[in-house]
Amino acid sequence: MEKKYLTVTALTKYIKYKFDNDTHLKNVLLKGEISNFKHHSRGHYYFTLKDDKAQISAIMFASSANKVIFTPTNGMSILVEGYISVFESSGNYQIYVHKMSEDGLGNLYLAYEQLKKKLSSEGLFDDTHKIAIPKFPKTIAVLTSPTGAAVRDVIHIVNRRYPLASIIVYPTLVQGPNAKDSIVKQLELVNKQKLADVIILGRGGGSIEDLWPFNEEEVAYAIYNSLVPIISSVGHETDFTISDFVADLRAPTPSGGAELSVPNQIELLNYIERMNNQNKVSLNQLLKYKIESLTRIESSYVFSDPLRVTEKKSRRLDHASELLELLNPKNRLKQSKIDLSTTVKRLNDYYERYLIKKQNSYVMSINKLELLNPLTIMKKGYSVLRKDGLLIKSVNDVKINDNIDILVSDGVLNANITNKRKGEK
Repeated sequence: MEKKYLTVTALTKYIKYKFDNDTHLKNVLLKGEISNFKHHSRGHYYFTLKDDKAQISAIMFASSANKVIFTPTNGMSILVEGYISVFESSGNYQIYVHKMSEDGLGNLYLAYEQLKKKLSSEGLFDDTHKIAIPKFPKTIAVLTSPTGAAVRDVIHIVNRRYPLASIIVYPTLVQGPNAKDSIVKQLELVNKQKLADVIILGRGGGSIEDLWPFNEEEVAYAIYNSLVPIISSVGHETDFTISDFVADLRAPTPSGGAELSVPNQIELLNYIERMNNQNKVSLNQLLKYKIESLTRIESSYVFSDPLRVTEKKSRRLDHASELLELLNPKNRLKQSKIDLSTTVKRLNDYYERYLIKKQNSYVMSINKLELLNPLTIMKKGYSVLRKDGLLIKSVNDVKINDNIDILVSDGVLNANITNKRKGEK
């Protein structure tokens, strides 16, 4: 009997037919953890749903994804509803999800969050501990798998952007149970050898399990203790690992890490060209200024009429000579004698006028006192009466038979009051 061979397409269509007509696969309820999550630009969700022993590819079209009220992330435990079918072009079966809800976080994600919180509280993520990446590194250490695409991308980009830098590849396990020890060992080796100016640590994309060595506590402390600045370049742009937070700089991908580690030679050459052009302009302006300055100097009267310079200097010399003559001690002494003689004469004149003024004032005072002198008045026939040494001013100051003294210009008379009349002149 002749054998009949099927085409792959026919077999795949048959298997798909079986899947699509199996009532048990038309409405499947699954629980699992998200891995390799991708949000397509058209709105579709592509991811792997897994547990500790198996996994299944999953797709959720935009019409259903738009109804999800949370943002799915790697490590998240979810509940999904959908149907199982075969994708003919690849021959893989997958679940087509039309409903999704949260069921908490997976164990790896919980461990990630716990370690992140612990290291953050210890200050390993603080910017104060970050080391600046050198602008022009001479040597770059690349810690990654020597056979992966990441190392080829890094070498290609560094050589294209900045061929002056040399590259040392430190073969490092970046996946599996021994990866964390390998990463720590190579970081310590780079620091011990002191050959590199910067380290690019990383690998290409993968699931949360694939990237887990970069979430290990030992790796975090090794990065923190490194004296050589480190650029963490792990996974894709949406992937964040503990090493990204501890490192001195995070790059979204290994290629991005290579770009951040070195300058762009084209930009440097353009910058040098701009600076060269600027220097030319500046030098031309300076030369133009100097020529104009020289022209002004040449047209100055110093060259056109040099005698004017000597005339000005001569006037200054004459002025200085006159000043020196005035400051000559002999001349100053002569002038001082003249000033002294003038001052003495002024003092004598002032003293003579002052003495005459005082003499006149004295004579006037004597005349005034003479006019007010009681004796002068008494010589004209007036007298002063006293009783018991007291001046008698009124008839009421004496009584009949009182003895009184009469003071005249040349002596004293004693008298007795025999009578007194008041009011009579």
